[in-house]
Amino acid sequence: MADPTPEGDGTALGWQASLSLGFARRGARTVLAERRARGPLTVQRPFYPEGDVCHLYLLHPPGGLVGGDRLEVEVDLAPESSAMITTPGAAKFYRSLGPRAEQHQTLRVRDASLEWLPQENILFPGCHAHLNTRIELQGAARFIGWEIQCLGLPSNGERMDPGRAGLQLRIERDGRPLLWDRLNIEDRRDLDGPSGLRGMPVTATLIATGADEAVLRLARDAVGPDPDALIGITRIEDLLIVRALGLASDRVRNRLTAIWASIRQPLLGRSAQAPRIWAT
Repeated sequence: MADPTPEGDGTALGWQASLSLGFARRGARTVLAERRARGPLTVQRPFYPEGDVCHLYLLHPPGGLVGGDRLEVEVDLAPESSAMITTPGAAKFYRSLGPRAEQHQTLRVRDASLEWLPQENILFPGCHAHLNTRIELQGAARFIGWEIQCLGLPSNGERMDPGRAGLQLRIERDGRPLLWDRLNIEDRRDLDGPSGLRGMPVTATLIATGADEAVLRLARDAVGPDPDALIGITRIEDLLIVRALGLASDRVRNRLTAIWASIRQPLLGRSAQAPRIWAT
């Protein structure tokens, strides 16, 4: 990977990139009505395998973040629009000599439908990372999404030790908080506690709105026992919350995908249609 180049006034330590996307309903389908980008963040052209839902892939050409990099993504869905957003590969947060790498994501869904299904974030040993995702729902907005964090390189037997990370996930409707998660990792003790990560390198959360008891049962029935993963599924009001710990990111992602496929029809009125990029 090429060395990051400072931008702007010269005080930036690395890539400072932003991407703003606006979706709107146009006739029979949702279109990408607005796109503003700065730095190395972009999207592929939209796909329409379902006819009306806009499938879009976020791209970060450098392939990863180092200390001093900052990525900002804003997504806005206008009323009656529907979009599914994913990534072609994992996001990588590399070792830092001190400065923090940051990723900030704000998703606004206004009486619309969004599926947010990025592939995992890989936090390399020695990284210093801050990841913040905020989901703002308005009115009858519907949302299914997940975030998957791989702490270290488990396939190589490498833990995120040393390493520091602050992970935040917030979802609200009409300004009212529904869920606010914060996970701070400062040293190896935060990776191993029995009330925390239990030494498992992969942690993930799936959230879906509009859930009832039937949807809760579908989600629980979609995953069977797995000696390499722990999954808890619950419902708070109409919010379905799935939390997972695992030894491998693909195993965790496959289980979340099974849950998504089982609840998509009752929540969004659509059978499961996986993004094409997942098959490549």
